[in-house]
Formats: sequence, structure tokens, C-alpha cells
Amino acid sequence: MPSSSTVVVTRHPVRAGDTETYVAEVTLDRPEKLNAWTAAMRSHLVAALEAAGTDDRCRAIVLTGAGRAFCAGQDLAETAAIDPDDHAAAEEWIDDFGRLFRAVRGLDKPVVAAVNGVAAGSGFQFALLADLRIGHAGVRMGQPEVLSGIPSITGIWAMLGILGRAKTAEFALTGRLVNGAEAQRLGLLNRLVDEDRVKEEALAEAAHLAQLPPGAVALTKGRLRELDDAGLDAA
Repeated sequence: MPSSSTVVVTRHPVRAGDTETYVAEVTLDRPEKLNAWTAAMRSHLVAALEAAGTDDRCRAIVLTGAGRAFCAGQDLAETAAIDPDDHAAAEEWIDDFGRLFRAVRGLDKPVVAAVNGVAAGSGFQFALLADLRIGHAGVRMGQPEVLSGIPSITGIWAMLGILGRAKTAEFALTGRLVNGAEAQRLGLLNRLVDEDRVKEEALAEAAHLAQLPPGAVALTKGRLRELDDAGLDAA
């Protein structure tokens, strides 16, 4: 399974019956930039997710970030270099996120996000793509793209099913971030634990999910995808 300088994959062995299986921990590893990603970093991430998805020994995936952030979203230094009149480059940038989002959603294995710190913008959306999210009281989550002059389009799609229209509009238009307690109350986090236990609890949850019959899990996830695939295509 591929690793890179900015995306690190760690295998955690899990026994499922008589079969040797594992949980794949996929870590965004650019802590000095709060794990804000570039196109190259997302490419490495897609490759890691696709490798996990096609390996029958991998039964669950944990997504997390190195350092004090989960993912601060797009590295704006990269987008600043895009010529506003270069529509092809803009469309390629949008399609790049489409590939990433579909790589996560296309996984037939359970995905748990260990939200260890700030999750903002596209990083926030990335966390919401996970099946379950575990964080701590000090996390900050939200959709501040409008504050940088970026409209929230896929963000609206990602939030709507969890937050409903009123709260989605609030997040998209105000750009405010919420702490862990409010994130849990709103359904953005499934569980709050102590800060130093976030990854441990996420791996334990993933190991539990890895014991489930994979066929039933795959069919369940397939049905969940069908519920809002059209919305992602439109976004």
C-alpha cells in the first residue's frame, strides 16, 4: 500500500475469524501546514485509499492527521497560482476533489475519521465523508471557505444530510467553526473522547467494524451511497 512524504499508511493487524486482516491508518502528514493539501498530496491520498479498497485483507480504514490538525483544507498558496481566466485549470482542480471524494465514498469497508484537531473547508468535508467520526472537545470544525472568497458548493452537499438546511446555510455563509461539544451535538462527531485517546479509540472502533461480515458491510455502504450520489454529481 503506497505511502508518500505527505500521506503515511500504517497497517494494524486484526484477526477476523481465521483470517489475518488489518486496519489501514491513513495519515495526512504535513503538520507544519496543518495538513493543508495540495494536488500532489491528494493524488497520493487517492492512491492509498484505492490500494486499501482493493486489498481483501484490509477490512477498515482510519483517516487522521499528523500534529495538531486533521486537515485545514486547501493550501491557498497553490490555488493563488491558478490564473482566474484559465478555466481548464479550474475545472481540473474541481475534478481533482471529485476523484478524492469518490475514492473515500467508493470504499466498501468502514471508514472512521480520527479528528485530532482543526478540520476546515475541504478538510471538514473530507471528515464528513467518513462513516463515523471521533474527536475531542478542543477540535474546531467548519466551512470557512467564504471568508477566503471561495463559494461553498460541495460543502453544502456534504453538510446537508447531517445538519439540515438551516444549519448548513449558517455554516456556509458565516464561515464559523464549532468546537467538539457542539460538533457532537450537531452530529458532525459521533463520539467525544480525551484528546490523547482520539486515534486509539478510532482504531479500536475500526477493529470492531473489521470483524463484521464484509459482504453485509459492502451492501450497506452501497445503499448509503445511492441516497446522495446524484447530489455529489450535481455539486
